[in-house]
Amino acid sequence: MAVLAVLIPLLMLGMILMLGRYEELLLPLRSEGDTDRPEPAAAPLAPLAATPSASAAAPPPAGTPAPSP
Repeated sequence: MAVLAVLIPLLMLGMILMLGRYEELLLPLRSEGDTDRPEPAAAPLAPLAATPSASAAAPPPAGTPAPSP
């Protein structure tokens, strides 16, 4: 049992290292000049409202201290 407790983590570490090397072979790093990369996805920005919304007139959330007089 003690032998298994020592060998199993070592075997798992070896598998992780081998998978990392395999990934490097399958997916080579791209160079700086590659232009075939797609543009990153970005969410469109919503336009700002010209008038204050109804939530601006709502009371403050519970637990907010009252302003001092």
